[in-house]
Amino acid sequence: MKSPEVVVVGCGGLGSAALYWLSRRVGSSALGIEQFRIGHERGASQDHSRIIRLAQHQSEYAALAPQAYETWHELEEQSGQRLVIKTGGLVIEASEERDPAKVGTRNVDGYVATFEEHGFDYELLEPEELISRWPQFRLKGNERIVYQKDSGIVDARKANATHVALARAQGARILEETPVRSVRPSGAGVEVVTDHETFFADRVVITADAWTNNVLEGVGLRLPLTVTQEQVTYYATPNLKDFSPERFPVFMWHGKHNFYGFPVYGEVATKLGQHMGGHEVTAETRTFEPDPVRQERYRNFLSKHIPGFLGPELYTKTCLYTIPPDQNFIIDTLPEHPQISVAIGAGHAFKFASLIGRILSELALDGSSSFPIEPFTITRPAITDKTFQRSFHA
Repeated sequence: MKSPEVVVVGCGGLGSAALYWLSRRVGSSALGIEQFRIGHERGASQDHSRIIRLAQHQSEYAALAPQAYETWHELEEQSGQRLVIKTGGLVIEASEERDPAKVGTRNVDGYVATFEEHGFDYELLEPEELISRWPQFRLKGNERIVYQKDSGIVDARKANATHVALARAQGARILEETPVRSVRPSGAGVEVVTDHETFFADRVVITADAWTNNVLEGVGLRLPLTVTQEQVTYYATPNLKDFSPERFPVFMWHGKHNFYGFPVYGEVATKLGQHMGGHEVTAETRTFEPDPVRQERYRNFLSKHIPGFLGPELYTKTCLYTIPPDQNFIIDTLPEHPQISVAIGAGHAFKFASLIGRILSELALDGSSSFPIEPFTITRPAITDKTFQRSFHA
């Protein structure tokens, strides 16, 4: 039975970040275990780009957003890799398309309230102002718009690889293609069982996303998680200069559906996705086949509002969201087994990934974090109350 100080189970976006931050403190006493190959496309952390933004409609996320930028910057300094590309970002609310009963704070007023609370710069734009600055858009004229200059892209694939490379440089080891069959508390430590070896660790960090409940079976805990299959589409637009990161911002469109889009980055193509547009699956039943209904929905939206964004479809790829009932993160230690930490990204964590990795390293090694993560406790009613009604903003 081998005895690393800390084991990280699952080395995707959050796990690779946790392994890096742990390795800075414990070096070769950190071990990562990944059931597939590093960089696989079965989970939630693949692909080139994710939106990073100060624009949050909930104060608990806005409180973490500046630290997320700072943590990515520190990783860039350590690695010499450019991971964050600022493009500016738009939130466009098509109010007439929305069900008022379901909007909540996910409207321009909600974003403005958090900007004001946290002292972030922002601009409110009229539709004609937006079109004068970004004539790529077509609007009806009654949309509500907020712009924030610090929004942009964090390169997910490169960020994961950077975390892994720097963790290895600090002496951390990663076992690939090694499924974890059980995590079992053992005294003050934890047994981590694989097909070929059992490890006894002082601390374990579980960042297994859609496979979290499989890993937690040995603890006797099952979290109320919903897994959905989401997808993004890349378009080989002929208008490359118009949609370069220097000329076109990342955007979120809140209407009948919530779309999000990127300028040309990673591929010679633009990219569009829909937040929470997918059907429920499990890690075992998901497919890699695109949903043609959503493909057509994307194309109709773009034809109407950003026609130059379109081109031949380069490809559509799927990923998984793993979501607690209130659609908020879980970042916590288990109350009865504080030597085990768990993180769930709820389908919107990558912008915070390196920061969450840092937080997980603090939870594992110090027992608490210096960052404000109280809203993400595993003991909140959304997780513990079986009568809690699932509430997803889709």
